[in-house]
Amino acid sequence: SDRLAGLIAGDDERPALEYYVNEKASPIAPKVTDTAANTVDRQVNATFVSTVSEVVAQAVNQAEAQASDSADAARAKADRALADAQDAVASIRSAIADVTDADDPMDLTGVRATLDDVRRLGADAASGLDSLSGLLDTTRTALGQTVGTASTAFDTGNALLSQANAKATGALASAAGAITAANGQVAGSLATLQDITDRNATLLNNLKALSEALPDSSGTIIQAIDQLQQANTTLDGTIESLTALNGTIGATATDTGALADDLGTATQQALDASAQARSTLNADAWPALGNGLGALSTASGTLGGQLSAQGTLIDQASLIVDQLDQALLQTTTALSDTDAALARVQTRLGTLRTDLDALSSAGTLDALFGGDGTLDERKIADFMLSPTVLDEHVVYPVNSYGSGMAPLFTNLAMWAGVFMLVALMKLEADDEGVEDLTATQAYLGRWLLLAVMAAAQGLIVTVGDLVIGVQTVSPVAFVATGVIASVTYSAVAYMLATTLLHVGKALIMVMIIVQIPGAGGMYPIEMMPGFFRALHPFFPFTYAIDALRETIGGFYGDVWWTSMAHLLVFAAVAFAVGIGVRPRLTNVNRLFARQIAQVGILSGEPVTLRGHEYPIGQILRVLGDRAEYREAIVQRAAAFEELYPRLRRGATIAGFVVPVVLAVTFSLTTDAKLAMLGAWTVWVLLIIAFLMGIELMRDHLRRQVELGNLDDEEIRVQLALRDLDRTRARRARRRRRARRADRTREAARRIVETDLIGLHDSKGRHQA
Repeated sequence: SDRLAGLIAGDDERPALEYYVNEKASPIAPKVTDTAANTVDRQVNATFVSTVSEVVAQAVNQAEAQASDSADAARAKADRALADAQDAVASIRSAIADVTDADDPMDLTGVRATLDDVRRLGADAASGLDSLSGLLDTTRTALGQTVGTASTAFDTGNALLSQANAKATGALASAAGAITAANGQVAGSLATLQDITDRNATLLNNLKALSEALPDSSGTIIQAIDQLQQANTTLDGTIESLTALNGTIGATATDTGALADDLGTATQQALDASAQARSTLNADAWPALGNGLGALSTASGTLGGQLSAQGTLIDQASLIVDQLDQALLQTTTALSDTDAALARVQTRLGTLRTDLDALSSAGTLDALFGGDGTLDERKIADFMLSPTVLDEHVVYPVNSYGSGMAPLFTNLAMWAGVFMLVALMKLEADDEGVEDLTATQAYLGRWLLLAVMAAAQGLIVTVGDLVIGVQTVSPVAFVATGVIASVTYSAVAYMLATTLLHVGKALIMVMIIVQIPGAGGMYPIEMMPGFFRALHPFFPFTYAIDALRETIGGFYGDVWWTSMAHLLVFAAVAFAVGIGVRPRLTNVNRLFARQIAQVGILSGEPVTLRGHEYPIGQILRVLGDRAEYREAIVQRAAAFEELYPRLRRGATIAGFVVPVVLAVTFSLTTDAKLAMLGAWTVWVLLIIAFLMGIELMRDHLRRQVELGNLDDEEIRVQLALRDLDRTRARRARRRRRARRADRTREAARRIVETDLIGLHDSKGRHQA
């Protein structure tokens, strides 16, 4: 504890737990004490971290009390700033609404209507002037034709002249009045538009100043204001052009009025001159009148041209009004976009204020802070003591350790029981009392006896498991799995014991040792060395254990069916080897049986399989050239007999020394025990295979030497025995086929008799 406190005070000496263990007391004791020491170390660390966390929380509470007032003031200041920003945005939006309402498109509609009226009145004035010009021409023609009769037609001419003067004066007055009225309306509209542009300029300057005053200026708002200023400048230029054009129209109206006055004066002068000079018509009036009419016709043409020019100016004014309308529409759109952007800013400001208020008043951190706004030291200390909580979910639960280990030990018991069966019982079936017994029939018959005992063994073992309390979700499937596995083991063990005799029995024992770690019954196969992981799929224990686990913990998918199918594959392979391969190893089995009998300390039984010691090829070679065959085989046999003792002695030494070295390594190494065990097993198997090989080679050479020493008569007897065996086999097959045919005919006869009896009974009942 002093060193722990010194760590906080700045002491560099690290605290340590001194742990002494006596490994001599027990091999298990160090494992237990190691676990206890680790537990104490974890508890000390957790308690230290928890205590330090509690002290830190207390210090944080003290600092939090000092910073609480500052935090409240900062929150109030931020809230006021957000409220001011919201008010500024609301003011800007109100100004934009005023500008949008001021830009009324109906004002431009009135301007267009006025321009249309001016165009129509100008057209009417031009038409009147055309009529006046034609009338003047007609008057001059009429005066020229009637100059001789002027006195008689003078009154008529004066009347016509007065009428023409009245029409012309009225038309000019109407045109001048219409132009003057249109000029006034256009001037009023332009004044209104000028006022609008001035208000727009003032408003845009205010908008720009307000946007720069915002705490977080938006690029979208500034860009919209710039676009509005450009549109307003364009609108101002357009208004100036329209004002100049309207001034020109006013001057034209003034000229039209003056022209009407001149026309009236000239007409009046003509009438006065006509009245005064009636008597002198032929001498002075006609030339003066002609000149006046010519001047009047010229004035009418000039005025018509000016009115035509006014129509062109009116068309230009209409085009400018259309452009002004488009500019106003763009201005309205830009103002709407600006208002929408400001609305989003206003909404975000409101959301920010709401979040700030919620953060100030929420109780989100109440789980960490106490009710008085301080950290809960105990909760923090408890959390640091145990920062995580293990939430365990059991899948396919097993009620006890014994139930979990039951698949392995159940299979071990059944395998050991099968081994005892093949070790104690006679495996070779003789043909005494059985006619034409084949090797396959003998093999299957003896295995059926073992299978019945193995099935009984599996039944007893699995029922015993249920009696002692092994868990199972399906007792029927559990018992059936044990019975099928035991029968499969009997097929495998019987195949090994009959095909390889005592070597096969040794392999059965080796398989017990290898399958314990290699089948995954005790530890997961993923934890085993690569040697056992490679052999894992080739062990029958693998699938029998998996099947039993399914019946204990619960079924998943088709795992049980797949495991049982694999077990049946092992049985099928065992039958294939026992029936197909075993007869070809007759000489090998006879060699083993003969050597076992020579030793005298091992129990054995003779091989009853029919076979021939001499291959047909060697027999033919002896009959062809006995001397050459004997010379070659004797040399080979002598060379091998000279080498045989050294080979056997070397294999014996290697078979003893290497396992001893592996055993010593096994005892000194703790990390590679399973690997050493696997290497020891493989080495023993290799030594056994090597010794079997040299013995088979020696026996093969011995039989070849014996064949060379036989005379021709004995060799022919061997050939005759082969023919006799084949003949017996053919006769046995024919007799079996005949017996099957007899049984078939007998069954057919019984069926026919049964049918006839039934038919007879049916007829009798019908007659009755």
